[in-house]
Amino acid sequence: MTYVKKRLLARPIALVSILALTGCGALPGQDAGTRTVTVWLMKGSASDDFLKRFTSAYEQENPGIRLEVALQEWTGIGKKVMAALESENAPDVIEVGNTQVAQYADTELLYDLTLESVRDLGHEEWLPGLAEPGSIDGSQFGIPWYAANRVVVYHKDLFERAGIEEPPKTREQWLEDTEKINRTGAQGIYLAGQDWYTLSGFIWDEGGDLAVERNGEWVGVLDTPAALRGMAFYKKLQALGSGPRDADEENPPQAGVFAQGEVAQIIATPGAAAAIEERNPALASRLGFFPIPGKSADKPCAVFTGGSDLVVPVNARERAAAIDVVKALAGEKWQTDLARTMNYVPNKTSLASVVEGQEATAAMAAGAARGRATPNSPKWADVEADNPIKPYMTAVLQGRDPEAEARAASELITGALAG
Repeated sequence: MTYVKKRLLARPIALVSILALTGCGALPGQDAGTRTVTVWLMKGSASDDFLKRFTSAYEQENPGIRLEVALQEWTGIGKKVMAALESENAPDVIEVGNTQVAQYADTELLYDLTLESVRDLGHEEWLPGLAEPGSIDGSQFGIPWYAANRVVVYHKDLFERAGIEEPPKTREQWLEDTEKINRTGAQGIYLAGQDWYTLSGFIWDEGGDLAVERNGEWVGVLDTPAALRGMAFYKKLQALGSGPRDADEENPPQAGVFAQGEVAQIIATPGAAAAIEERNPALASRLGFFPIPGKSADKPCAVFTGGSDLVVPVNARERAAAIDVVKALAGEKWQTDLARTMNYVPNKTSLASVVEGQEATAAMAAGAARGRATPNSPKWADVEADNPIKPYMTAVLQGRDPEAEARAASELITGALAG
């Protein structure tokens, strides 16, 4: 199936002018009384205290608006959002995963927020891993809200035992330090063989990709020289530990392996620290964090950026007010609050300084500046459903021909994206 990116054209110039002038005020003919803006947020994305602060402050500043926040579960959310978008009673604002925006935009039921992105929200400073998935053929449907990405979680005592005084900043130094730790009898790194999100970062760092769009068709490109170089580095790094070649980072959970105390490094989001400390409280003060090293010291490695975007359905009853709520949540004041409260990376590179002093979050922010997301196809979920990247990685790690295996995996990706 050819995926043609669509731009909503149902935005008359007159309406744009009215919205620009009225903000969240009532449109002509609309009830001037209190109006309710329904906001769907995902459970765990923001604390109860943050939501109370935001709701109270927003309603005080906008006395004609009442916010109704409904928390949703991630499980089954795709079907629920699709049904809501198609209904006549859609929520006014919906939080969606950054990599999900394309599939929702493909329905033509998301409102085009390009004007607000350019005029009000400083889009040029957004994290690429949040902004790019929300952009379809030059139109911005998803507004970046928050980000999280992988860093290196390390055991400070094992680094010190090996005589390593500071974390490495280049790939070459990273390999040397990991080998040095191995010589002390500890395990330098635990890296499972099918951690494809980490592999993606190495591929992007080499200038490659997982899939690209050519003439309106998406094709897998794991077999390009750049992508193969990324896989070659992954193989070299993975060989420095005893991670399984035929399993991902959850089988067994790598936090549990690290908690045993003899692994020096894992690649994970900083949230893994809580799981490690729960299993081994003695490590609570001995964990450190640094960005995944890049090819040169001045640039950390590219990373997969997870997180959320905010969207407004076409059928939102309080569209103008919904857009104003999105502006507030994506603006500097509440981005700063959310980042410090939840240890997230804020949505703009220019706001990275607000998490200085928070070692784990600052490490994420450094990597997020070079963050990416999975290919922006509405069919990418079909690739992940029966992910051909994982067996490809295992085959290469077990000694099979990288080019042949990459070609086979690329063909499977192409087929899934064309389905």
